[in-house]
Amino acid sequence: MDAAHQTPARADESVADVAPVSRLDGGRTLNVTATYRLSEDGRKLSLVAGGDGRAVQQITIAVPTSRLHLVSVTPDGVAVLRLQPQYHMDGHLNVLRNDAPPTYDVPPTVEQLFKDAARNHQLERTYNIERARAFDRGHETKVEIHQRLAEKFLNTPDMRALRHPKPTARQCYLNLNGRPVLFDAKQHRDLARQVPPEAYRRFTADEDARTERGMDKYTRQAALHRERLRFIAEWVATRGTADQQERHAANMLPLKEVLEGLADEAFAVVDRLHYTYDGVERLQQHLRRFQKYSRIVLARANISVTTMRAETATDPHWALKRELEDAIPGAKTTMRIHWLRLKNDPAAPKLTQFGVLVFKEVGPFTVKREWLVTEPARDRVSNSNDITNAATLQKNLIEEEDLS
Repeated sequence: MDAAHQTPARADESVADVAPVSRLDGGRTLNVTATYRLSEDGRKLSLVAGGDGRAVQQITIAVPTSRLHLVSVTPDGVAVLRLQPQYHMDGHLNVLRNDAPPTYDVPPTVEQLFKDAARNHQLERTYNIERARAFDRGHETKVEIHQRLAEKFLNTPDMRALRHPKPTARQCYLNLNGRPVLFDAKQHRDLARQVPPEAYRRFTADEDARTERGMDKYTRQAALHRERLRFIAEWVATRGTADQQERHAANMLPLKEVLEGLADEAFAVVDRLHYTYDGVERLQQHLRRFQKYSRIVLARANISVTTMRAETATDPHWALKRELEDAIPGAKTTMRIHWLRLKNDPAAPKLTQFGVLVFKEVGPFTVKREWLVTEPARDRVSNSNDITNAATLQKNLIEEEDLS
């Protein structure tokens, strides 16, 4: 807050010209230091009156004992007139504080200084009372929020304290609109004191339950692993080749090879070749149908494959799904679409393939195989640009035959 500019009733009266207060009162007095500031106008008038014209003025005033309430004494024993901090009342009747010394546009008289000191003395008490009341209201509001949050926590079994810092029986933090709120069993009272022990109890219960779930999962996985090892040993001993039996005895038989053998047995009833994921050869064969790519040679790094679950199905695609489900009892199927593209040439014709992925449980394992639709349109031209390219290729072939 800016310092108030105050104008005394008599602007031409200098402090030095005022008669000593002791002579007026005829009683005992106390020499007191008064510090204030002068504005530029005040400094000019000070020079005109024979003063030093400095911005900060410090004078000594004799204060009668009847006005000692206008004086404060520093810890060093220096008596000063209560000119700062300043207290003023705003338009809403609120007392405001300004720690700066007062500023005057006219060198003040002693009575003016006494008047300002008396105002500060009177309003300081009002200011302190208002501050104390505001603090009490804020404290009560904080306590109420604390108590409401504590009540909500204790009445909500699914509510948890923040995991960091870790809850203890003494302290914990609850989330309030994204802000952590501390609860201390020793410092707080009423319901707030009950929160940390309950939060710690819930935390330890959750940790115990998580540990138990982890142990159950580990137990199940360990049992499944042992069952798989037993199943593999039995399958190798009864259906494996001599070479597989030797490698299994030496712990050198790959699991993938065992799964392939299980899949061969599970899907032996299907009288058609399964998809071997030979996308490089298929896309290369598809592109060589076009003159621009007639001599292309692809590697795995040259192609990109996008696979999605089919949302619609053609007649041949649906027929393949029904055929596989009828041939393999208990199997689960997923209809899929594969798009094979040339990475460095987005304009190159893409190859679209329709497949059915089949899952079947064999002992503790789940094996899978995929079959593609073998319709003539499987390798069909992908778009209108491909149709144009195919027509151009056919035209060029006819022209070459005519030239020959």
